[in-house]
Amino acid sequence: MSNVLLGLEQFLDPMVLLALLGGTLLGLIVGALPGLNDSIAIAVLIPVTFGMDPHVALCLLVGIYCASACGGSIPAVLLEIPGTASSMVTAWDGYPMTLKGYGCRALSICMTSSFFGGLSSALVLLLFAPVLASFALRFGPPEYFMLAVLGMSTVIGMAGKGIAKNFLSMAFGLWLSCIGMSPTTGIDRYIFGSASLMDGIPLIPRMIGLFGVFSILRMCDCLRKEKENSLSALSSNICCSAEDDKVSLPDRDMVKRLLPTWIRSSAIGNMLGVIPGAGMTMAIFLAYDQAKKAKPDLPFGTGVPEGIAAPESANNAVVASSMVPLLSLGIPGNGTSALFIGALTIHGLRVGPAFFNDSPDMAYMILIGFILANLAMLPMSLLFCRYLASKVLKLNQSVLAAAVLVLCMTGSFAYMNNPFHMGVAVAFGLIAYFFWKFGLPQAPLILSTILGSMMETNWISSMVYSGGSPVVFLVRPISLILTVLSAVFLLWPLVQRMRKRFASA
Repeated sequence: MSNVLLGLEQFLDPMVLLALLGGTLLGLIVGALPGLNDSIAIAVLIPVTFGMDPHVALCLLVGIYCASACGGSIPAVLLEIPGTASSMVTAWDGYPMTLKGYGCRALSICMTSSFFGGLSSALVLLLFAPVLASFALRFGPPEYFMLAVLGMSTVIGMAGKGIAKNFLSMAFGLWLSCIGMSPTTGIDRYIFGSASLMDGIPLIPRMIGLFGVFSILRMCDCLRKEKENSLSALSSNICCSAEDDKVSLPDRDMVKRLLPTWIRSSAIGNMLGVIPGAGMTMAIFLAYDQAKKAKPDLPFGTGVPEGIAAPESANNAVVASSMVPLLSLGIPGNGTSALFIGALTIHGLRVGPAFFNDSPDMAYMILIGFILANLAMLPMSLLFCRYLASKVLKLNQSVLAAAVLVLCMTGSFAYMNNPFHMGVAVAFGLIAYFFWKFGLPQAPLILSTILGSMMETNWISSMVYSGGSPVVFLVRPISLILTVLSAVFLLWPLVQRMRKRFASA
């Protein structure tokens, strides 16, 4: 409780509170702009926050992360164009409801569902991250190695039919993590004559390329005249009937009707959020599927409120819960949460079990920040939809893309005032673009580049400790549990295939 009060104390500084509120508003705007998302905004802003007070900088990023998934539902409902990937399912019932003249009601359900899911995940983060961190203080090199293996095996276990593509993406990421000086021999590896790669590929320019530069390339590839025309034609009008005149809180009957969907979908989002690599996409599809099974009599896809509430509460429930493994174990739950590693690093902070002991003010400020950002997001999002949504949707996408590209290049250079890092950002933007074109997932790439060096260092330490015997991973209880869990995730796709084969036979 004393640490919670310590976290709350940080918000007595007006600049910290204003940064959180400003980040929440910026997150809504970024989410509402098709082509942009939280990852791009955070990747671009991380170098900008270098000169800020760490408390102000992190609260700004927390606000953006919390609100962007909520903002992405606005164009999904009004234009059938998801503002973020996490709102693609929202369009299935949100847009039909808008065509019926109930666009304001659809937005009201979106904002309320986002608040419910986001607040539930913030509470999960507050309750479980410190407990998991204190437990992880017992970890040694064998446990950390198997923890990294578990993080990557979850990506394989959740891959479904794309196991081969996930393996390929992960293998490429592990190779990238080997670039630089060897931690054991001191010999340089794969630096191709560049002294700038001696310390490996820097995280900040890498993430700016994977998210920011890639978004520009994808926007240029996807931008079509007909989409721009439909955007400008529809964005000026929010379809509302006479009895649906404004975006506001749902009435008591609607809340009572949607409460079971909110609880079920938020639980799904929280469970998948703490699993590295699972992400929002799996959460929204699973939540929507469960909502259909719970209400088989409703015509989903024609403007059903449950079809909006399920994906919106699920995707926002992933947000804060994805920070649980990051803050407590140093393993990112998804690509966006991985960006916080860079944000903390440039301010001299390190995530992991010791984070809560070494910097309790920062750790608990982040935990409390997620709760406050969600509390602020509900009234802010309702006002945003009522007064600003149509204006934001009219912004020229080409000008926006050019501005983001300038910020990406400026941020990459400003990281260490090294022009080489601008090339790194461009290179990783091209890598992400080719991954997208060929249908290769990015999550395994991001996770393996971060966990690769962790695996290598702890493998070497484990072998030194055990005299070269891999049995060390089986004789230590925690390491054994992590090994078993990793095997379960790796073998699960094979078990599912065998079950289907026996069922068809």
